[in-house]
Amino acid sequence: MKTGLTLLQLSFCLSLIVVVSLSMGMRPETCDQYECPTYEMAEAGNGYEIRVYKSAVWMSTGPIPAPSMTEASKTGFQRLFRYIQGDNKSKTKMNMTAPVITQTTPGKSVYTVSFYLPKKNQQNPPLADDLHVQSWKPTYVAIRQFSGYVTDAISKKEAAALMDSLNNTKWIVHIEQSKGKSPEYLVAGYSPPFQTTARVNEILVPFTM
Repeated sequence: MKTGLTLLQLSFCLSLIVVVSLSMGMRPETCDQYECPTYEMAEAGNGYEIRVYKSAVWMSTGPIPAPSMTEASKTGFQRLFRYIQGDNKSKTKMNMTAPVITQTTPGKSVYTVSFYLPKKNQQNPPLADDLHVQSWKPTYVAIRQFSGYVTDAISKKEAAALMDSLNNTKWIVHIEQSKGKSPEYLVAGYSPPFQTTARVNEILVPFTM
């Protein structure tokens, strides 16, 4: 009984650490295993981070009509996974990276899913007929981390929470001015599909200064 109680307490403490870490906005542990885009931290605030991402190259799907972001993310991830396994014109295999991001289209049930290309493949990305290259210039991004599996309702809730946390900050005016020029928000998934605990996701709102 004593041992069982100790294990229960340990499990609770570990869960608490994960929740606190996500609320503080820590670098995802996945980036210790997989290559991730590089950035500099401009500010870590209450419920948000402001990062300055360096130039990056992504491979993206075309628009995916789907009844939900969850379904579109699955469809897009499956295609991109085949791509890095060699289903491309040059039959090039690539290492897995993180995150995989899903872009929503305001007012439409259409989504785009993107895979961060390893640096060694960014100069000459392997091409595929049904995928296209997206190049990011250095850009400011507002971030909110959260855990669990992503659903449409959860992503909207977290995006709203991010915007609430940015109100009355010096960043909000630049974010408002960027509306219509940048995606409303992106959802970044860092955890593999089979991981059931301590999952890490982020809401990203790109903006210009």
